[in-house]
Amino acid sequence: MYAVIMAGGRGTRFWPSSRKAKPKQLLNVFGSDTMLQITIDRMKKLKCVEDIIIVTGEDLVPQIRKTIKGVKSKNIIAEPSGKNTAPAIGLAALHIKNINKDAVMGIFPADHLVVGAQKFARAIRSSIQLANKDQTLVTIGINPTYPSTGYGYIQYDMKNAKNHLNGFHVKTFAEKPHEKLAKRFLKSGDFLWNGGMFVWKVKSLFDHLELLMPELNDQLKRIEKRIEKKQDYDNIWKNIKSESIDYGILEKSDDIYVIKAEFEWNDIGSWNSVYDLSPKTKEDNVVRGNAIVLNGRRNFVQSEKHFTALVGISDLVVVHTEDATLIIPKNKVESIKELVDYLNKNNKKDLL
Repeated sequence: MYAVIMAGGRGTRFWPSSRKAKPKQLLNVFGSDTMLQITIDRMKKLKCVEDIIIVTGEDLVPQIRKTIKGVKSKNIIAEPSGKNTAPAIGLAALHIKNINKDAVMGIFPADHLVVGAQKFARAIRSSIQLANKDQTLVTIGINPTYPSTGYGYIQYDMKNAKNHLNGFHVKTFAEKPHEKLAKRFLKSGDFLWNGGMFVWKVKSLFDHLELLMPELNDQLKRIEKRIEKKQDYDNIWKNIKSESIDYGILEKSDDIYVIKAEFEWNDIGSWNSVYDLSPKTKEDNVVRGNAIVLNGRRNFVQSEKHFTALVGISDLVVVHTEDATLIIPKNKVESIKELVDYLNKNNKKDLL
């Protein structure tokens, strides 16, 4: 399998630490390595991975080449501009097709946390077997542990299992639900979280693109010819419609199977995720860097150099960097995206 790591996101919910020049996947959120390097190291431990490919924005390529280890420079593919996951995955598939048209490719986000190496390896092996055997598209679903409103869901047919592979036919994909609906999903027992990890043969992907996304398929064919002639394809790329692989193919195909994962998973989607996974004081505070909390509970505070003190307040996220400070209630962290939109619209480019 060729492991494709999607590293083009901006991580806006991690502002002010995450910026265009250094987004979440290039931050040391946990430990001494970046999220991207942790993902690369996880892939390199899998015996079934033949090679690793990174897809990212053109502006991040120099930094990734300079800072990461374990990926060939030629395997860092630059998108001329962000067009969501379907075009990015198609571009990676062209690269792999040029090496081996019969290859299996796996798609993995650059900034997710996985605990349980053996269970993860088992899920990937099962996905590869299923993709090879039935020429189907395979996604990896996570057993939900609470009624999350921040994840998409996969409903599967509990009676339609694929032998010993822990794979099941997918009934439908559901967008992020409201809390009441999320509780119903959990109670039903036939829903999994959509972890954004996919495995399929390159040929199977292009077959689905031809059927369900014919315009993108035609544009990728034109790009393939340009690549063969070592010509740029910026003019073709700029006319490609921005669309996710979930909406473009997975939600429309009847030929999707899901492998039920047994490993622990977190998409590290917000500062609250970091709070949940970090060691806490006896008052349930998380204090990172040069900071202190007095007479407060359940706070997350990160201060890189400047001393930051929280006194007599609870349930806040406080992040201090050299040029910006964020103070927000923990139950409002999703609103950080609105703040980033505000900065963008009001020409605060130096803070993005």
